[in-house]
Amino acid sequence: MSREEVLASLESAGWRRPHWYLFTAVSLNYLLDGIVFAIAPLTAVIIAPELATIIFASNLLAETAGSLFFGFLADRRGRKFILLLINSIQALSTGLLFFLYKSPLAVLVLTSLMSFSVGGDFGASYAALAEVVPARYRGKAILLSTNFWNVGSAAIAGAALVFRAIYSDPDIQIQYILLATIATLGLVAVIRLMVPESPRWLLHVGKATEAAKVSAEIGAQQPQPPPSGVAARADKSAGGVGIGFLYRFAILSIITVSQYVTYGMMAYYAPYARDFAFGVESAPQVIFIANLGASIGAPLLWPLIDRSRRLSILLSFLLGTVFAALVLLTHDLELTLHFYTTLFLCLVFSEWAWGSVSALQSELFPTGIRATAVGVLTSFTGVSGALMVLTQNVFTASEFLASSVILWGAGLATTLAWLARGIETANRTVEELSES
Repeated sequence: MSREEVLASLESAGWRRPHWYLFTAVSLNYLLDGIVFAIAPLTAVIIAPELATIIFASNLLAETAGSLFFGFLADRRGRKFILLLINSIQALSTGLLFFLYKSPLAVLVLTSLMSFSVGGDFGASYAALAEVVPARYRGKAILLSTNFWNVGSAAIAGAALVFRAIYSDPDIQIQYILLATIATLGLVAVIRLMVPESPRWLLHVGKATEAAKVSAEIGAQQPQPPPSGVAARADKSAGGVGIGFLYRFAILSIITVSQYVTYGMMAYYAPYARDFAFGVESAPQVIFIANLGASIGAPLLWPLIDRSRRLSILLSFLLGTVFAALVLLTHDLELTLHFYTTLFLCLVFSEWAWGSVSALQSELFPTGIRATAVGVLTSFTGVSGALMVLTQNVFTASEFLASSVILWGAGLATTLAWLARGIETANRTVEELSES
């Protein structure tokens, strides 16, 4: 196959078995990431509540390092290799934590190692989905697969509540949480072995024969050029750093930080803020309800995301800002049921924002730097998230939640700028978008 035939085959394909392998592997790993990321907020209240803020900040900074390191590496060694390497690190750190969780230092180091691997998942996973899945399915695939992070966090938080109700011994509660994580790891590793390498990345590094072989297994047997007629254009390996590039990078930086940081503040860290109205012991309930809301958000956005990215991201930040303000109000009035209801709804739109931002991150950069660019954008969230967590020692819970509303508002203002000058990415090939 020529380069043109490989790309046309990928874009003309229906949803086939290799797509299912890739989607399942990425989804299960995001499920695992959600579980892993929730372990520190779930166990810190039991193991070392006095060190919670330090542990959370360390985790977020480790995630930053992982996103930069593995994103860069994924553009040089391939998507599949990095995904398997990440699984190995997660297995090692979780296994060690099972035996060392009584040590606060071990919790700090090992949960940070877990977060280091979680950060690496973004670049490799986003790149793999964008490069293998046809344009007409790409938004839905990224939206639903990344949503499994929320499912994982909700599941492990729900399990923690069950374990707490059944077992009074905190040691047993933690052991069951970690065993559930290890079991999920095994399943993810098996599925990932069957994931295809990205033919677009193989073409980029000059492995045309291997790309043609993988494409023949994935793509259409009688490929037709996509409607845009641009799938065969050469993807710029590094992309030009012009005004258009800088504009989209600046926009993505702001909305990425806004979405990710506010999600962490509301879904994990709010109970640890000073004078939180419902007490730090409510952390499992907050994590469960917030991530349950986020989990149902993706199916609700399904009909829209592949019609218009610009509309879906605008609606997500508009409604998210409204409900973030209501979360603050119900917290300050100490209305328990209303607080959890508005939290649930706010996280529905947080997931809309995450799905839309994730799609844009994966689409707007050339193959040669796609994982690196996603890694850099993700790194901003780790640093800003760590700074926000550290404010818990300064801000009251009300001020902490008010900061979340301000960040949501900044994201909303930026989506308006994207609506005015940004490009529509839905149903356009990644080659076409890299030239826009």
